[in-house]
Amino acid sequence: MARPTRLLLPETAVHLVQRGNNRGACFVHRRDAMQYLAMLDEARQICEVEIHAYVLMTNHVHLLATPRGEPDGISTMMKGLGQRYAQYFNRRHRRTGGLFEGRYRSSLVTETRYLFACYRYIELNPVRAGMVSHPADYRWSSYAANALDRHDPLITAHDAYNDLACRPEHRSERYRHLFDTDLPVGLLDEIRQQTRRGKPLGQFRGSDPSIPLGV
Repeated sequence: MARPTRLLLPETAVHLVQRGNNRGACFVHRRDAMQYLAMLDEARQICEVEIHAYVLMTNHVHLLATPRGEPDGISTMMKGLGQRYAQYFNRRHRRTGGLFEGRYRSSLVTETRYLFACYRYIELNPVRAGMVSHPADYRWSSYAANALDRHDPLITAHDAYNDLACRPEHRSERYRHLFDTDLPVGLLDEIRQQTRRGKPLGQFRGSDPSIPLGV
């Protein structure tokens, strides 16, 4: 059965998920996470992709990214990054075989309200997993850059993020307030299902436009 064509559009954000093969660990030591982020930084520059949010979990990665060059820059970035990191990981941990599932998952994010829902979905992952009580307590995510205005060379603010306020400190303050409430369960399910299916957010038949998504 042929794989469905991946939907990527110029200048359009996409939620990306790459999982460890058979739910295996992708990050065993903090050096692994640091290496992955360094490789991601290099890959996104080469492929002209902007990273707006990320989180590294034990056995998977979430990214919110926008291709600023060719749309397939996303696919090129993910393929090259996955191969390079797997080679590093196998050498360091004396293992063989594939590290990631064969294909990353993705979902276009074409509406601002869903964009900020994805920001929150990504950076709240460690909280939902019971690893920390607040996203600020988790080191391997973009929360500190987006919510606390800390420098992170990986992060480029999305235009919608910049529109939150004129001054950086006011943007981060408004962003922090988005985390005052949890994402609705129905919205969590929608993000998961649409990413699994490779479909744009907002085109799920169970989507409820009355659900508050943030900004």
